[in-house]
Amino acid sequence: MNLRIIGTSHIARQSIEEIKKAIEDDTPDIVAVELDRERAAALMQKQQRRISFREIAQIGLRGYLFVRIGQYLQQKLGKMVGVAPGSEMKAAIELARKKNLELALIDQPITTTLRHFSKNLTWTEKGRFVLDMVKGVFLPKKQIKELGLDNFDLHKVPADEMIQKMMAPLKRRYPSVYKTLVEDRNKYMVKQLIKLMREKPGKKILAVVGAGHKEGMEKLLLKVEIVR
Repeated sequence: MNLRIIGTSHIARQSIEEIKKAIEDDTPDIVAVELDRERAAALMQKQQRRISFREIAQIGLRGYLFVRIGQYLQQKLGKMVGVAPGSEMKAAIELARKKNLELALIDQPITTTLRHFSKNLTWTEKGRFVLDMVKGVFLPKKQIKELGLDNFDLHKVPADEMIQKMMAPLKRRYPSVYKTLVEDRNKYMVKQLIKLMREKPGKKILAVVGAGHKEGMEKLLLKVEIVR
């Protein structure tokens, strides 16, 4: 087996340490990360690029608002734990470059993902989103307890059981969002990994993806019996 997948948290220092250890111990030939060219370039830049009106029109207003809300929440959580969002992906890229390893960007283009997000979001899901936002503002402790996240530690990568608890409400209440952001991207990234393994047989690959993608990708890869 020449493929290993690491599931990370984008704001956990533990993820950075796990990536460093995996690269040292496994000595991969290729480091594959859950990024596309655009997101990778933005991550490695010191200043965040402003999105243009033309780009907003391409991805749709809903997709743009989703990105802005997501960025705000990740930055807020990142400040709480002292780790900038995406630090583990940046560390993977920097280590790959330092050790002269091949770097593979395996995620679906962000513009495609956001365009699909804008197109597929239903009116029911919009209403649920507003309701969940209001409940989160006025009843945050109750919301956290209902999700079973009372003991969630932002400093660590969540365990598989915790990930399932976190993903279940998203899949149940926002099926089109879950399909667009999780399932479709899982399929895309798995196709990229399979392509890599077929083009470069014998090469060891370390794939670094968000913890919410790991299980789904492994299930898809097991069908071709190439993941460990």
